[in-house]
Amino acid sequence: MKDKIIKVIIADDHALIREGIKQILELENDIVVIGQASNGEEAFTMATELDPDIILLDINMPKLNGIETLRKFKDMGITSKVIILTIHEDKEYILKTLKLGANGYMLKDSNADSLIKGIRDVAKGEKYIQPSVADLVSRSSNYDEYFNISIDKINSLTKREYEVLILIAEGLNNKDIADRLYISEKTVKNHVSNIFKKLDLNDRVQAAIFAYKNNIKKL
Repeated sequence: MKDKIIKVIIADDHALIREGIKQILELENDIVVIGQASNGEEAFTMATELDPDIILLDINMPKLNGIETLRKFKDMGITSKVIILTIHEDKEYILKTLKLGANGYMLKDSNADSLIKGIRDVAKGEKYIQPSVADLVSRSSNYDEYFNISIDKINSLTKREYEVLILIAEGLNNKDIADRLYISEKTVKNHVSNIFKKLDLNDRVQAAIFAYKNNIKKL
């Protein structure tokens, strides 16, 4: 079966960066860049008119910055998935965008393979957070209220669920986890659902940060 084409909009106020990202992405057969926006207002207009699958959104932009644009997307019911792609490693930016509903967070120093993986994972309904970003956030004392660190919760996981949590933290999607553990994708989905329930988490981004924060490592 032919892979679905992932339609992407790049929102960044630097034309050279937009063009560079476009050239990287369009080397892939399943990704096409359908628009480029130089500010938040343009990004919103394009999202409304073009209905992209993924919006790569910078934070530092004129008219509406990335955070304001993301908030407007959510307020106005834009269903496109959003990956923040920025230079900012600031915890405040990371936490704010994730809480506003960003589907991914990556730094501009990411390599091409990571960017493409992030786009594909998010397009499939996964969440993607660059491991170094997850590690940074996990060391934030402000996040203690967001994640209830509990040995009892970790101990409630089965050995297999623990293994799946480690692989989620590594950025693997359900299919990759299934291949790694030699189990079915349906079984992985069940394990992921149980992990979220036991750890009181909502998505894979929270699961990855929980794993980093609690120093969960291979058995």
